[in-house]
Amino acid sequence: MSLRRIRFVLWGLVFVVLAVVAVQFWGGRQQTPPSFRPDFALQDGSGQTHTMADFRGKFSLVFFGFTNCPDVCPTTLSEVAQVMDDLGAEADRVQPLFVSIDPQRDRRQGLTEYVTAFHPAILGLSGSDAATKDAADSFKIFFGREEDPAAPDGYTMSHSPGLYLIGPDGEWLRQFAYETPAAEILADLEQRI
Repeated sequence: MSLRRIRFVLWGLVFVVLAVVAVQFWGGRQQTPPSFRPDFALQDGSGQTHTMADFRGKFSLVFFGFTNCPDVCPTTLSEVAQVMDDLGAEADRVQPLFVSIDPQRDRRQGLTEYVTAFHPAILGLSGSDAATKDAADSFKIFFGREEDPAAPDGYTMSHSPGLYLIGPDGEWLRQFAYETPAAEILADLEQRI
C-alpha cells in the first residue's frame, strides 16, 4: 500500500471518529431529560393529608422552611404573596405550598397562621420526621437542625432556599434561587399559564 493511500485511509478514519463524536455530543444534548416528579404525603392545619396529586391541574410553588426562620423564609413567602396578588384572576391556577422542615415546633407555634399571614392562598404542610425527610428527598433538597443557644428552643434549621415550580402535570419545571424578584417569578408563570 502506498504512503498516499495510507494517509487517505487514516484521514478517513479521523473524519468518521469526529463524526461519531459530534453525533453523540449534539444528539445527547437534544435528548429530553428524564421526568422529575417530586411528591409528598403531608398534612395541613386541619389534619387533611395532601400529596402532589391533589394539586394536579395547577402550577405549584413549593418552598421548604420553618416559622422561626429569620430571613430566607419570610423573604421568599413575601415574594410568593406578591406573585399571587399580581396574578389577579389567574391566581386560582397556582397553589403556593410551604412545607415545614421543623414540623413539631411549627405546628405548636401555628403553621397555618404563619403562612396565611403572608397570603391566604399559601397552604402550610407538615408531617412526621420521616414524611418530612421523604418530601425533602423527593425534591432533592437539604435540611438539618443546627444547635444555636441564641435561637428559640436552642436550635435553628438550615435548608435549601430554593422555590420550586411544579407543573399542572406534576413535573418539576424549575427552581427559583433565593431572592428571585416577584416580577421574575410572575413573568415566568404568565408565560406558562
